Amino acid sequence: MSAYLRILLIEDSEDDANLVLREIQRGGYQIEWERVETAEAMESALTHQTWDLIICDFSLPHFSAPHALALLKKTNIDLPFIIVSGTIGEESAVNALKAGAHDFIIKGNFARLLPAIERELKDAAIRRERRERERELEAIALVSAQLRTAKRFNEMLTRLLEQTITLVGAEAGSIWLYDPVNDVIELRMQRGWNDEYMGASFKRGHGIPGLVMHLGQTIVAREFRQDERLPEEDRSSIPAGIGGAGVPLHTEDSIVGVMFINVALPRELTMGEIRILNALAEIGGNSIHRMNLHEQTVKQLEHLAALRSIDLAISSVFDLQVTLTIVLHEVIKQLQVDAACVLLMQPGSSRLEYVVSEGFHTRNIEATSLRIGEGNAGRAVMERRVVEVPDLTNSQSKFIRAPLLADEGFVSYYAVPLITKGEVKGVLEIFQRARLMPSREWLDFLETLGGQTAIAIENSMLFQDLQRTNFELQMAYDATIEGWSRALDLRDRETEGHTQRVTDMTLKLARKMGLSEERLILIRRGGLLHDIGKMGIPDYILHKPEELTKDEQNIMRKHPQLAYDMLEPIAYLRDALDIPYCHHEKWDGTGYPRGLKGTQIPLEARLFAIVDVWDAITTDRPYRKGWPQEKALKYIREQSGTFFEPKLVEIFLEEMGEAE
Repeated sequence: MSAYLRILLIEDSEDDANLVLREIQRGGYQIEWERVETAEAMESALTHQTWDLIICDFSLPHFSAPHALALLKKTNIDLPFIIVSGTIGEESAVNALKAGAHDFIIKGNFARLLPAIERELKDAAIRRERRERERELEAIALVSAQLRTAKRFNEMLTRLLEQTITLVGAEAGSIWLYDPVNDVIELRMQRGWNDEYMGASFKRGHGIPGLVMHLGQTIVAREFRQDERLPEEDRSSIPAGIGGAGVPLHTEDSIVGVMFINVALPRELTMGEIRILNALAEIGGNSIHRMNLHEQTVKQLEHLAALRSIDLAISSVFDLQVTLTIVLHEVIKQLQVDAACVLLMQPGSSRLEYVVSEGFHTRNIEATSLRIGEGNAGRAVMERRVVEVPDLTNSQSKFIRAPLLADEGFVSYYAVPLITKGEVKGVLEIFQRARLMPSREWLDFLETLGGQTAIAIENSMLFQDLQRTNFELQMAYDATIEGWSRALDLRDRETEGHTQRVTDMTLKLARKMGLSEERLILIRRGGLLHDIGKMGIPDYILHKPEELTKDEQNIMRKHPQLAYDMLEPIAYLRDALDIPYCHHEKWDGTGYPRGLKGTQIPLEARLFAIVDVWDAITTDRPYRKGWPQEKALKYIREQSGTFFEPKLVEIFLEEMGEAE
């Protein structure tokens, strides 16, 4: 297959131009060319077309090779520039080469032309590859830095998209994220398009975003509207003259979305720009995944705080109205819905009656009184399951209280039976003035809140059962913490099992020291959460198999502060902060994050630090084998008085059977 070559000819003689072109075609090239004779024509050609090579006569009536070189230099375009001239003096030739010409050939000596072209095309390709690689590394570094400092999910998406558009000089772009619950890919961020597209979604395999998601590979098109690989209905929705690339945003083992970058013809994305897009898509995919994990963790902490708030109401408030008001406040806040109310079963009457509500514009809801099996709330009691009505405006929904709530404008509705000890106590109703598309997590937490509401009702009726309920909740909280610690171990694969080991050993030593049961509980929570701050550390640092650079170490050293920032607002976990916040402090004051010294460091953290280091140095890591016990014990002794408190070192060594 012939090589394709785009040549800009600066030549006033059509015959000479044809001679040059025929010689190039004899070399097997398929050529596209344009002949110009003036600076204005050359400037226009460089603006409106992409060229592989410039062949220039030395002297033209209104132009010259030196002037052409100066103009090319001004554009910052790197193109092979070969002078082909009938007469050129040695001094002129040397000056032309100094000015940037790559070769000069005397007309009539065309035997040198093809070798010169091949050589210069090869050299230009090497220079272009080097520039693109440098540009790729700069882009990766820039975007990584921008994403690392983003605090919110939308802020991170905005930075990813805007930096990518800027780096490749594109006109527009968009980010689509995959929703695995509904199996759709949804437009979440865009630049350069109309806002009317926001919220658009496609099923996997449908639409260009869904197709990229389904194929799991980049789709590049000179013009999407003319690309026959794409279905006609998808192509027709894209304006003419728009090309670019759709790149999957992926992590190591999954695709989380698609990034589209668009350019207008005649501009086309280069192979180097495609490489940059793929690199940025991988960084973006990992950042999205990491931010999702972070936000899920924060949300779980918020849920835990909400459950704790409800728990406090259950245990300290005996007025049912006050308790349920607190519950509804947390329901609306955590589920982000417009209104909620509680209906209670009336003993002996088999009816559901209104008790308390929040978020309604009118008081009409207070007139609610339903028989068991009547309406959606009555059906939730009868069938003992959550009843959902996605669209109350649909006439088939049969919402019997529609006239009662006509002024509220509700669209979506959920009814959760409040069941405790196998007995239905009432119904928790959720109302939203826009259509809800809940995730599995949302539905699970709705049921959890329904359970908490039922417990609040049961507490008002049978307070003597509260202690058992509190204990069960406590176990649920601790199980959640254990789940987080296991999730962190799974994320930081090289330290899998580390959290449980160091927690168990620290508790063993603490019991030996005679610490109270209350302190042991806090030690357990703090031990399980000691590395929770690593949720905020980038994957490329956390999973790096080699030793970290100084800058990477500085980032890693932020994880105790990140743990404090994450856990301190949660009253339930505030007393367990000593270990997550202080386990990297040293006895001699050289530790971090606060440089505490001696007994300024909490006892729990001083004890945990010894166990943490012991487990770290005796466990195999990808970049080194674990130390033998004898070597590890020697190191612990050596660090007594510097890293560790001497008295605690002796207790540790005694436990290990190595006390001197």
